[in-house]
Amino acid sequence: MKTKNAERKAAASVHFTHVQSPVGRLRVAWSDRGLVRIDTGRQLEAPPPAHWVRDDEAQSPALAQLRDYFAGERRAFDLTLDLDGTDFQRRVWAALADIPYGETATYAQLARRIGRPGSARAVGAAVGSNPVSIVLPCHRVIGSDGTLTGYAGGLPVKKKLLALEGVSGETPARS
Repeated sequence: MKTKNAERKAAASVHFTHVQSPVGRLRVAWSDRGLVRIDTGRQLEAPPPAHWVRDDEAQSPALAQLRDYFAGERRAFDLTLDLDGTDFQRRVWAALADIPYGETATYAQLARRIGRPGSARAVGAAVGSNPVSIVLPCHRVIGSDGTLTGYAGGLPVKKKLLALEGVSGETPARS
């Protein structure tokens, strides 16, 4: 069953392109309302939705900000996002944006930050459905024991993103 929001999104014009980055190829998609999706690693195995239009000549603000991030010139993103998600997912995604560059947080810490202690697994599911990885930095979320866990684009991409930010190996999260 589609929601009205999903029907609106399907009718919207979504453009995408592929770009190379230090963590491999990215597929970046946006609409006239903002950034829609960033796919990395394993996510690229799935083809883009049929209604998306490839646009390799685009000059999306997201592309420029991603270039700056990978060049070490940007630590936070300032982009309009066009995301579909539940209220819970949106709260988790907003909490991701608050994890500082070069730092990590656990799923349990995120659950507490959004006022839902004890819901670390639900937070993990919401983190895993983050459509704009890197911009909403789900790579900064680690297991309670400090291990790197789950990443939709694959753990090698997560490790590279953390290394780019100066976080190496298994690192305890900061409160």
